[in-house]
Amino acid sequence: MTVSRRRVRAITRKELHEYRRNAAVVLAMAILPLVFLIQPLIKVFTLPASAATALRHEHALLYMLAVPVLVPAVLAAYAVVGERLQGTLEPVIATPISREELLLGKALAAFIPSIAVAYGVFALFVAIVEIFAQPVVASAFIRGPELLAQLLFTPPLAAWSIWVGIAVSARASDPRTAGQLALLLSLPTVAITTLAAFGVVPATLPTALVLGAVLLLLDLLGWRAASAVVDRERLVTGAT
Repeated sequence: MTVSRRRVRAITRKELHEYRRNAAVVLAMAILPLVFLIQPLIKVFTLPASAATALRHEHALLYMLAVPVLVPAVLAAYAVVGERLQGTLEPVIATPISREELLLGKALAAFIPSIAVAYGVFALFVAIVEIFAQPVVASAFIRGPELLAQLLFTPPLAAWSIWVGIAVSARASDPRTAGQLALLLSLPTVAITTLAAFGVVPATLPTALVLGAVLLLLDLLGWRAASAVVDRERLVTGAT
């Protein structure tokens, strides 16, 4: 089936507009990244210069990969259940738009702000460390491999969380439950990134390649699972 970019963009714009009007979604997008800024900043500003050598053997920046996991989960959890709450689910389903276009539009609406928040928060953190931390600590804390990991792993992590959030949203009865369940299902992914940050999971190139391949596979499976759940007949039946 041919996917219409115009219809996908229309769905994306509609979803972004709904996000801006939803105070809970905006609040979650603001608070969640700040929570994950606190621990690394405390560590940077409390470490003495003598600890810089030991810091070079850690990967604390990977801790912030939790941001592109949790933020899109909250956004995507509103995708379908939000339509039910507003009474617009059946009109949307009845429009001449394919399931693929609907799914892509809603996924893009969660993906774009999530990526912007994840990269923006990370850039802010790097700027703060470079400007205010001791130079020897900053150089030990911010290194090329961690920067590359943040750059490369943020999009697939966000995509995986979006598929999980959309699937949950299609089954949930209210936005709060959907958001809580989506966050709960995202915790195993956050646990892996956190364990890598603290050295429990080895942060090596082979490990990164394996985890990257697994993540891409999960993205593909998540896309298929979300496509199966976002079924017109099932959604209408669930809505009624």
